[in-house]
Amino acid sequence: MSQFPLTHAELMNQAPALFTEQPHSDVSDKYHFIPTIDVIDEIKKNNWYPVSVSEAKVRDEDKEGYQQHLVRFRHFEDLLSPPENAVELLLFNSHDRSKSFTISAGIFRFVCSNGLVIAESVFESYKIKHIGDRENDVATAVANITAIKPKLMAKIQLLESIKLSQHEKESFARSSIPLRFEKHLQVDYQDLLVPHREEDSRDDLYTVLNVIQENLLRGNISGTNKETKRRFTSRKIVSLSKDAEVNQNLWDMAERIASIKEPTYQVAA
Repeated sequence: MSQFPLTHAELMNQAPALFTEQPHSDVSDKYHFIPTIDVIDEIKKNNWYPVSVSEAKVRDEDKEGYQQHLVRFRHFEDLLSPPENAVELLLFNSHDRSKSFTISAGIFRFVCSNGLVIAESVFESYKIKHIGDRENDVATAVANITAIKPKLMAKIQLLESIKLSQHEKESFARSSIPLRFEKHLQVDYQDLLVPHREEDSRDDLYTVLNVIQENLLRGNISGTNKETKRRFTSRKIVSLSKDAEVNQNLWDMAERIASIKEPTYQVAA
């Protein structure tokens, strides 16, 4: 994750799929192709700049250059004066129809370099249609995320103010296991609560959310396959779709906890 905007050369080096100039041959003739780099340039015009990019690995070499990719943007003001938590704009796309052109909201936590993806209960992802006026689509989505920025920061402050007991932390961790592990894979929920830095040894809901998220996504959690009785160690999640799914469900779970602990907490932004 860069502290400065990525140049076109850096974007090309890290994710060539952004610059693909035609769709995969499998898509229909009705598919209205939009190069991802064109939308990146339009977003930049609205004071959001790309700071991170990744693309999915492909098993079929024929899909290379057309696979799913994700670009994370940060607002100009947050690049000038980086806060502890920054609202980000997330752009998902593919050129083989495996992922629609979508703009979502996220949060980047600098202390641990974690990137959360906000649940759609807070911000409904905005799909950029492949047919129609893409400039209007992009401008509307960017405006919506820009407008929700202060509300998301206020939500973080509320989550930080909610303290969890040890039992509540354990319940949160236990409930999050199915987001990553199938039923036949048994792990110790307490391993999901192990902090990786001193700053994360706190009991507020936002910190606990980030600790669980980091352990689920980055892997290295040991467990047992109940069917084969073999031990295993989880690996880092590299699937862009699975990463977003786990993130969104964790955020949604944290919001439900907040609404239980603080009845006046507003789940929807």
